[in-house]
Amino acid sequence: MPGDRAEHLSRGAIALIERPVIGNLATVGTGGVPHVTPVWVDHEAGDLLVNTAEGRVKARNMRANPHVAVSIVAPEDPYLVVAFRGTVVEMTTEGADEHIDALAKKYLGQDTYPFRQEGEVRVKVRIRPDRIVAQPVD
Repeated sequence: MPGDRAEHLSRGAIALIERPVIGNLATVGTGGVPHVTPVWVDHEAGDLLVNTAEGRVKARNMRANPHVAVSIVAPEDPYLVVAFRGTVVEMTTEGADEHIDALAKKYLGQDTYPFRQEGEVRVKVRIRPDRIVAQPVD
């Protein structure tokens, strides 16, 4: 089953992910059409975490097809890259509001996510790396 045989992110990859660097998430849409969107990223236990809202294209795509690709490029060095193919192993609303607030702190220096829409339901997404294409060495 995809996602069972995960590859491990290096210390250098984790260090880049811990910085406020935007990632690019590629999902597969209807008819196999790719969809790429910038995302805030985090990590936990070797998995990448992103956050979205119910109803967004990327959320629909990941529910229909859990296969994704992610790239994160250091702004000061285009060759300092984390890039992998992975599998969405969890999409949950549990802890998603707290997670988006933590990402807002990391990326904006604000305690709460300032772009919430009324009635919006946040989703925390866990992505397990299956095939690492590039990552900084330790």
